[in-house]
Amino acid sequence: MGAFTRHRSSRLVIANFSGFEADLLRSLASQIVELLRNEAAVPDDSRDPFEAMMDFSGPTSEPEDPVLQRLFPTAYTEDAEAASEFRRFTEGSLRDGKAAAACCIIDTLEEAGLPPELEEDGLMIDVELDEPSAETWMRSFTDIRLALATRLGVEEGDEEVWAALDDEDPRSQAHDIYEWVGWLQETLVEALTR
Repeated sequence: MGAFTRHRSSRLVIANFSGFEADLLRSLASQIVELLRNEAAVPDDSRDPFEAMMDFSGPTSEPEDPVLQRLFPTAYTEDAEAASEFRRFTEGSLRDGKAAAACCIIDTLEEAGLPPELEEDGLMIDVELDEPSAETWMRSFTDIRLALATRLGVEEGDEEVWAALDDEDPRSQAHDIYEWVGWLQETLVEALTR
């Protein structure tokens, strides 16, 4: 069931996912990438690398999507001009970093053997992460959980509301995924601290 553990004889963090679990993780990471890239300007790869690095023409207003608002909160709520400037200088690189982290999950799962279409029953995917990759997965799990919590309207102390939902309710199923990603993140943190 996908819990992360530290390999005894190496510094690798390992997990074993069913094909369904691996495909679900890949889908969640893909949705994060799509969300981040759909509202962002597509970078011009033909530019000089130095020019691209010095380009601070990022967005200046808060995103419309509530998930993106949660992922990129306003830095200066009391000063609209400072908030706009901060967003212009930082949001582009933050988006790139979050998309790259989600792509790390996708690439790792595909390199571990997740086929584009799951046809085999009982397919298991073994994932091995070095510490930098594990930390990247951990950051992406945070983004995935924030996105799910925002879409679902999860609030602190509302566990009883979620427990009362019928198992067939799509919100209950999505909340179960939110909880599962949280559990994965917790096991990953524990594996990294051992």
